[in-house]
Amino acid sequence: NLTEQAPQCVHGAIQSEWSTHSAAMSGLLINQPKYAWLKELGLSEDNPGMYNGKWGGSGEVVTSYCPANNEPIARVTQATMAEYEETVQKTKEAWKIWADIPAPKRGEIVRQIGDALRKKIQVLGSLVSLEMGKIYVEGVGEVQEYVDVCDYAVGLSRMIGGPILPSERPGHALIEQWNPVGLVGIITAFNFPVAVYGWNNAIALTCGNVCLWKGAPTTPLTSVAVTKIVAEVLEQNNLPGAICSMTCGGADIGTAMAKDERVDLLSFTELGGNNAIIVTLYGPLHTKQAVEQYLAAVEQAKQQGGTVICGGKVMDRPGNYVEPTIITGLAHDAPIVHTETFVPILYVLKFKTEEEAFAWNNEVQQGLSSSIFTKDMGRVFRWLGPKGSDCGIVNVNIPTSGAEIGGAFGGEKHTGGGRESGSDSWKQYMRRSTCTINYSKDLPLAQGIKFE
Repeated sequence: NLTEQAPQCVHGAIQSEWSTHSAAMSGLLINQPKYAWLKELGLSEDNPGMYNGKWGGSGEVVTSYCPANNEPIARVTQATMAEYEETVQKTKEAWKIWADIPAPKRGEIVRQIGDALRKKIQVLGSLVSLEMGKIYVEGVGEVQEYVDVCDYAVGLSRMIGGPILPSERPGHALIEQWNPVGLVGIITAFNFPVAVYGWNNAIALTCGNVCLWKGAPTTPLTSVAVTKIVAEVLEQNNLPGAICSMTCGGADIGTAMAKDERVDLLSFTELGGNNAIIVTLYGPLHTKQAVEQYLAAVEQAKQQGGTVICGGKVMDRPGNYVEPTIITGLAHDAPIVHTETFVPILYVLKFKTEEEAFAWNNEVQQGLSSSIFTKDMGRVFRWLGPKGSDCGIVNVNIPTSGAEIGGAFGGEKHTGGGRESGSDSWKQYMRRSTCTINYSKDLPLAQGIKFE
């Protein structure tokens, strides 16, 4: 039973040479019978962290850890900067082939990727739980989101297009032409190590782009496992594997991608929102550093006038578990309230008027998701309106998490711009040309201009 096999674990920390050797001596989880299912994903003790049609990696070795007990799972060798350069070149070359394939045919490849993910959904969801730390059902849900976006992108492959517009000149046609931007770089965070790459990858591919992925350095096994699934589909269709390249690495690779003018579009995910929900079933924090941030936030809240009415402590058990925490008594503009700590702390604020509550929601720098619970329909539409929430996701009577793939996903303010996943987000992955075609024998100018 994969549900039982996958503990709620996290963390892939970079180790020095001596500590890596120590971890190897103490034994890796992948070698234990309980975790034999990891090998179904093509993983081993030591895994190459670069793919550009071939597997490689000769950079720093990182070890992925399970946060439930902080035991090592397996190792990944990151890409060097020279290997990054090689990968970019191969990915750009692969685009020349991929861009010539008709969009519906590209959609067929994306359909096959979705089917390949379906076959591995339980075991890949278990890896997400093991390496990242979210509970098993949420790990499977991440993979399901990738699958769902693949289905969405297949339909999109037969619908991409611009309008035919009326021209003011006789014998002229005015159309919009949409073309792929080229190379889409995708940098993802640890909290969604599959889904964020998935919704970028599926739609970018359908639009005619190639992808270069750098996952979080703390979830490298997930990046490797997903890439193996995608690469197999490309290879089975005699397509260049570099269409979906991957380079595991740290800030050096991420910085290079951000500055590289050959990367035509970059999706960069930071943890965003400052929106908290308390749940009854949850996993550990991702790293030991996150536990320290949790404790620091609780202390700061106390210093700023807050009262801890529930939680506030690290749990006495193996791993990076902390108590869900509720804090009251803080001012709406207390510094800690405006700080995005990314831990399970809920600050409860008392307001007097609707306008006051809306303003407090909007005064923080983050702007990913927000939610209101009410049966007042007038309040609902004011919340959705120009003086309501200024977030990219604005919900009513549901939590701030769990966005559906059919809608555009993204935030406002410091959370960032642009949209991914559904609605018309596909336009982010393409460039638009307005094209005028003269099929007459005359050469009239727009706006009725005539040169005498």
